[in-house]
Amino acid sequence: MNEIIWVEEKFENLSVHQLYDVMNLRQEVFLIEQNTSYLDADNVDQDSFHLLAYIGSDLQGYSRIVPPGIKYKDASIGRVVLHKKSRGRGLSKILMVKSIHKCQVLHPDKDIRISAQYPLVDFYQGYGFETVGKIYDEDGIPHIEMVLAK
Repeated sequence: MNEIIWVEEKFENLSVHQLYDVMNLRQEVFLIEQNTSYLDADNVDQDSFHLLAYIGSDLQGYSRIVPPGIKYKDASIGRVVLHKKSRGRGLSKILMVKSIHKCQVLHPDKDIRISAQYPLVDFYQGYGFETVGKIYDEDGIPHIEMVLAK
């Protein structure tokens, strides 16, 4: 894999081009590839911290760190996404390690809660997340809440 260039910023510090790249990647994967229909621009981005993984000038991976009290009482990692040409090359593992670390740095006294697509439960369990609750439908895709205790 080529060198990854990381951008780690609050929403207001993202450039217009970076924000466009994020919205484009999220729409390409979540709306078109996964064939879902939901409002991606959910007014959570403005309060979140964003991790962008570029290879060259192309955004290949992304996640957002949501502070406690916005989506859950816990801190949260969400909108974890990889461009399809970067899957299976180890970038997802690097992205998750960085996302968890950044979440723990920003919110050290909080658990981390995620809404995981159910087929990815094993992936997230590999980082210490444990399932809580029951499987539920979110935009036509089975999800389950998972928590990584502090």
